[in-house]
Formats: sequence, C-alpha cells, structure tokens
Amino acid sequence: MKDLTKVNNPHGDEKVFDACSIFGMMSQKGERFSAKDPIRAMANMHDRGNGLGGGFAAYGIYPEYKDDYAFQIMFLDKEARKKTSRMINECFNIVNEEEMPTQEANVTDPPIMWRYFLQPKASKMMENQTADDYVMQKVMRINTETGKAFVFSSGKNMGVFKGVGFPEDVAQYFCLEEYKGYLWTGHGRFPTNTQGWWGGAHPFSMLDWTVVHNGEISSYGINKRYLEMFGYKCTMQTDTEVMAYAFDLLMRRQKLPIEIVSKILAPPLWSDIKTMEPQTQQAMSALRQTYGGLLMNGPFTIIVAHEGEMIGLTDRIKLRPLTAAKKDDVLFLSSEEAAIRLVSPELDKVWSPRGGEPVIGRLETQKAVEVTA
Repeated sequence: MKDLTKVNNPHGDEKVFDACSIFGMMSQKGERFSAKDPIRAMANMHDRGNGLGGGFAAYGIYPEYKDDYAFQIMFLDKEARKKTSRMINECFNIVNEEEMPTQEANVTDPPIMWRYFLQPKASKMMENQTADDYVMQKVMRINTETGKAFVFSSGKNMGVFKGVGFPEDVAQYFCLEEYKGYLWTGHGRFPTNTQGWWGGAHPFSMLDWTVVHNGEISSYGINKRYLEMFGYKCTMQTDTEVMAYAFDLLMRRQKLPIEIVSKILAPPLWSDIKTMEPQTQQAMSALRQTYGGLLMNGPFTIIVAHEGEMIGLTDRIKLRPLTAAKKDDVLFLSSEEAAIRLVSPELDKVWSPRGGEPVIGRLETQKAVEVTA
C-alpha cells in the first residue's frame, strides 16, 4: 500500500491542529432521512481536511436486520478474508453476507469491503456472558489475528463508512445517498500524529458506539494501557480509537450516565475542584482518582453516537470548536455553524456549549439539552 501520509497533503510535515471537521444530525422523533444533508454539510467544511481520511456513521439503516450484528470488515488481501470467514462461521450464525456496495470515487487504494449480518452461537458463549461482550471479544480477535482484517463497524441497525479521501468522496464510494437513517455523524480528517489509512479514518466504533473527533489525544499511551486491562486492543494506529472504547466501557459495561462520563474524560481542574462544595469536591476527587487512566489529555471535540442518542463534548477548556443547534425535532452538532445553516438556514436555537459539558440528544425520551455545571 502507498505511503498515504504523502498523498494529497499540501502542508507537508506541518501540523494543522485546529483542523478536522465533525458534524452530527439527529431526528429525535426517529424519522429516517437520506445522507444528502450530512454529506453537503461535510463538503462545506472541505478545507478543514486534506483527503487523508473521511467517514460517516449512520443509525437506523438496516431495519430488515435490526436484531442482527452488522459486521463491516475491511480486508487488505484475499487470504485475510478467507481466514476471517472461517472464524466467523465458527463463532456466529450468518444471517446474510455480501460484498459492500461501492462505486468509482476519488478515494485511495480501497481494500476489500465485506458485510455480514450475524447472531452469536449460544454454544460458543461462556456462562453469563452477554452477547455484546461476546461480540466485542470476537472483534478484538479479528482485528489482531492477521493484521490484515479489521472490523470497522459491529453494531445493530447501524454502520460506519470510512476511508482515505475527502468525506464527500467516501460517501460517493459507499453509495451513501441510497441509505436512510435517523442519526448521521461525519468526519473530515487532517491527521496530526498518525498516518492516513482506511482503518485509521473516523468514525471509530465498538458495537453501536461511534466517535468522530477533532483534536489530539496526547494521553493515548496511558489510556490504551488502561483499556487493555478490560480486554480492548488498539489496532487502528490512531489516537481516537481509545475514545470509542472508553465510551463502550464506561456507558455500556459500567452503565455510567454521560453526565458522569464527561467528568471522567474531561474532568474539572484540581484547582476548580478545591473550590466546590464538600460533597461535590469529594465526588469529583473520587472520579479523578478512580479513572485517572481515562482522563483524555489534549485538545478535543467529539461527537459520540449510539442507539437512540447523540452527544457532543469538548475538552474542559474548549480548545476545539463545537456549535449546537435545534430546528424542530432535529439536533445539529458541528465544527462550524455555516455547515448547519447550509442544510437548515432557519434555526430555532443556536448555542456554543461550555467546555467539558455535554450536549445530549435522545430519541423520543428527552429533548436535546445544554447541560451546565
């Protein structure tokens, strides 16, 4: 494969730390819509990337397989596909499988793309093991076994579509305008410290958790070691991968609410904690001490999604931009307000969230809120 870090990079070795574009759009009524508007919004932020990575996550796109795990896998050679297919047959009941639909587009060196709709084999699961934990374990196995097969999406009724190219080109390659979902997120990448390659493009995912990120996780090493204690293996060669696994661990497995998770990943400064009421001070101190290995150092803005929920979060001092907006039942999150207004010129509300405080949009159960300390 080519040295993709040198493809279409007019900045050479220089870093552009405030670049990358992110966008999220969610119908809180659960109404499915095409990828047209998310693609237009991402294309409007074209200059924030350089063609080394783009991608989308979409929810509600496989209603006919809504109870099955949708594995979308990239293979770097045919032998990796054969070996992975044997393992999948051993561990899962295959409801359907197919090569992912693609078409000609301005993307670089696409790998083999395959899609499986799966059910775990009950006979292979350990006693008291959940289906989600079983799937997570098998995803980690595939991603490490050959070094040439990578599960880049593994949730139910959702999918990730990413690669080396600008977001609008990646969307064309995967025929995204043929899909409909109630929640879309997008990313245009400008790699800072890591190479541009298909597995390293955003979104990153685990089960139905996806993350798109603008910024840099300088605590990647300690975050990676912490997550490895819980069975996660980082194989995508990009710092953002730890963020997706952290949300899976904290919210799915440990069942913590986002209001607590945000204080783990982007906690108040110690100097601020000392000024809090005694009970709050004790709680914040306990979180920092217990989850110190998951504190995300460095500038970041992320959009996190999973079934029925979309969350926007920045680092505690907000070194990367995030704009939130509402129009009727639709919640928008974006690096730039201009991208939102391109697809929805008249908005009911526009605001700039505070650093470290999540914006939460939930399906049917709760309106989007701006959470404050």
